[in-house]
Amino acid sequence: MVGASGAPGTPLVGVVAGKRVGNAVRRNRAKRRLRAALREAPLRSGWQYVVIAGREVPDVDYGRLQTWVAAAIDTVSVGETKENE
Repeated sequence: MVGASGAPGTPLVGVVAGKRVGNAVRRNRAKRRLRAALREAPLRSGWQYVVIAGREVPDVDYGRLQTWVAAAIDTVSVGETKENE
């Protein structure tokens, strides 16, 4: 996951699934699952995120996927805070 601060307001999110994830059906499933997990994640207002699906995303347990997404958001947020200090 990549994050950057942007204009104030609603966070913007882009979801990408390359051919490494699998065929079109698996890529679409990965993107749908990531979007669902992101709806429940604590996204920061005014931020822009790019989420890149890995091979495991279509098949992993949904609870684990939510944990991965939340951890990635925390990592990106902490990195941005350290750069601004």
